[in-house]
Amino acid sequence: MTPLIDVQRANKAFGGLQVISDCSIQVEKGAITGMIGPNGAGKSTLFNLIAGSLAPDSGRILLDGEDITSLSADQRFHKGLLRTFQIAHEFSQMSALENLMMVPPKQAGEDLFSAWLKPGLVRQEEAEVRRRALEVIDFVGLHHVRNELAGNLSGGQKKLLELGRTMMTDAKVVLLDEIAAGVNRTLLGDLIGNIERLNREMGYTFLVIEHDMEMIARLCDPVIVLAQGSVMVQGHIDEIQNNREVIEAYFGTDAA
Repeated sequence: MTPLIDVQRANKAFGGLQVISDCSIQVEKGAITGMIGPNGAGKSTLFNLIAGSLAPDSGRILLDGEDITSLSADQRFHKGLLRTFQIAHEFSQMSALENLMMVPPKQAGEDLFSAWLKPGLVRQEEAEVRRRALEVIDFVGLHHVRNELAGNLSGGQKKLLELGRTMMTDAKVVLLDEIAAGVNRTLLGDLIGNIERLNREMGYTFLVIEHDMEMIARLCDPVIVLAQGSVMVQGHIDEIQNNREVIEAYFGTDAA
């Protein structure tokens, strides 16, 4: 079976610092794959290579068998590769509902010609987008703040909104970058539950960077451990947590 994401021998350096070194990973369709590693392991850089905000110095990145190495982040978005950010990127002066309605690409109302000459089409499409946004905002548990300015939401609510934005388009795979950071335990439970539902009920594939090991243990199989820009080991979380090399990478030789 063709993996949904296939990173082949990627390399990335900044000046004289080699951050990603001959790194290959695969994310299977329908999986929730975790990525962990000590600070400086290259996790965020690898995410940025996959998402298209950075270009590799060498190597290839494939999406569902297609070479997307030369495509921009925007082009990858249109092919169904989406990401969230450790710090939520909301439109702060728009409501939570409006933030969701902004996501679908190529809306008729964005075209000046259609706005002037096809107002009926614009209204019809906007009504459909609004209906979808209301469904999504119910799904992620934010109906009670749907009309609140997104900038006024709590950190956890903003993360739920980011997750909701991935549901407003046809996502093949979603990259989650430390989605638990700054989220209280109650809302974190909501986030985890929503990710599980998206995976189980809608077939979403996820690649997750996370420091919260409880979240990784609950959600992810397999788990990839990155160290010094390369894959150290990959497997089930139980194997990872008892792996001497992983313990040394995180805590040093004495701890191991």
